[in-house]
Amino acid sequence: MLNLASIIDAHDAESTAVISRGRATTYGELRRQVEAFRGSLTQLGVKPGDRIAMLCGNGRWFVVAYLATIGMGAIAVPMNPLSPSPELEGELVAIDPIAVLVEVSSVPSFSGVDRTKLVSLRHIIITDGASAEIINIPASHHDQVPHQAVIHAFDELLQGPPTRWTSVPPHTPAALIFTSGTAGSPRAAILTHGNLLENICQNNSTPDHIENTDVVYGILPMFHIFGLNVVLGMSLMAGAAVVLVQRFDPLTAIETIQERKVTIVPGAPPVWVAISLMEGLEPTALSSVRLALTGAARMPEDAIDRMQRKFGIELREGYGLTEAAPVVTSSVGIAPRRGSVGKALAGVEVRVVDEEGDDVPVGDSGEVWVRGANVFDGYWNDPEATARVLDSEGWLHTGDVGMVDDDGYLYLLDRAKDLIIVSGFNVFPAEVEDVLLRHPAVFEAGVVGVAHPHTGEAVRAYVVLHPGAEVDEDALIDHCHDYIARYKCPNKVLIVDDLPHNFFGKLLRRSL
Repeated sequence: MLNLASIIDAHDAESTAVISRGRATTYGELRRQVEAFRGSLTQLGVKPGDRIAMLCGNGRWFVVAYLATIGMGAIAVPMNPLSPSPELEGELVAIDPIAVLVEVSSVPSFSGVDRTKLVSLRHIIITDGASAEIINIPASHHDQVPHQAVIHAFDELLQGPPTRWTSVPPHTPAALIFTSGTAGSPRAAILTHGNLLENICQNNSTPDHIENTDVVYGILPMFHIFGLNVVLGMSLMAGAAVVLVQRFDPLTAIETIQERKVTIVPGAPPVWVAISLMEGLEPTALSSVRLALTGAARMPEDAIDRMQRKFGIELREGYGLTEAAPVVTSSVGIAPRRGSVGKALAGVEVRVVDEEGDDVPVGDSGEVWVRGANVFDGYWNDPEATARVLDSEGWLHTGDVGMVDDDGYLYLLDRAKDLIIVSGFNVFPAEVEDVLLRHPAVFEAGVVGVAHPHTGEAVRAYVVLHPGAEVDEDALIDHCHDYIARYKCPNKVLIVDDLPHNFFGKLLRRSL
């Protein structure tokens, strides 16, 4: 029996836990806020297994609500607060939450959600700056709603009766993280208390890891598993301080790193590309940083060289995925090798297999399979999708193509199943194609990933129009912005006469 929320218990009450919007919260204050918020949730009728959606950026509100939720055996569902309403609505319907935490940045999207479809929703919790009037149920829906959610101010829930976390079995779900992942269209991966705790411990098995004296730069979004469990989870387990940042700006980042004496910076490749291209900085600008981490997408080699040459920073690459909670391999604590994402963490098994599931010889390519206590329990209410990626022996079929050298270093060669990785986020072409096909002028659409110097990959679309239809590239891109997150939208749309297909009529993406 255990609970992930216990990771904040053992630390000095006066030590800083999080810094959010210039405000520092100590571990003692954080424990009090979490316990009071948990008590309020209990009073509101939240029970173990209930889902609480969190439409909230990186900040104190997120941390308190997350730890309070999982500590009572309920399930936290972090979501992108900037998702368009149709995408957000689909995800909310899929997980059917009892409560939603709404930050001001997510109000426009949440206002567009048809809450008559959210059968279990009873409570809407708003943070500072959010307006209860703005997020009320539209008048046209009142006669269709069997109940109306009660709106609460976040700070009011910090006055609840202190309630400690309860012990739960390791297989108890702690979080649902939406991913396009290895199985296709967006679905919620079930990560248990055991999965998340295990991966924290696996990461801490490396010779160089987060300690209680570290200050961690928290730019990676907490609705992404890298931000949730590597940045937040590992830092809180170690008793380190996390500087939570809502948006990335290179100049502000440098100023914050210097002012806060940041020692660890986990960042997706676009963060490091932007910093590496900055001019006029002293070689000592990042002198406080002892560990620079990257992952979630392939790191451009020229940016690696610039970071080393300009600042003496040696980037440590790793590999992971939401379904593995997330880290599988890391180059922390070992000599990094160019092009490699490091070695498997202690307690994580990695195989590279052929189409029959047999191990390939060292140096040959194949699909990467992963097994360990960190591997997820499956997709929420989707046993068929789960069976496609998780076999009876516990191996996770990642869909990634890689190879391993004689010393156990893993090299990723390609992405199977047409997955596109934009700034570390998964984009499945079929989802973008479906959105394009909603436009009345579009007859057929094909989407592929192309190399991009800053985001690793970018989304490119090819469309065939209906006879006589007229629409330009900008209009189609704007159309996509109305339905899916910005990082999923194509930045280039080519209008063509036809698309390539095989004998069976299947689109040939490789030809595109």
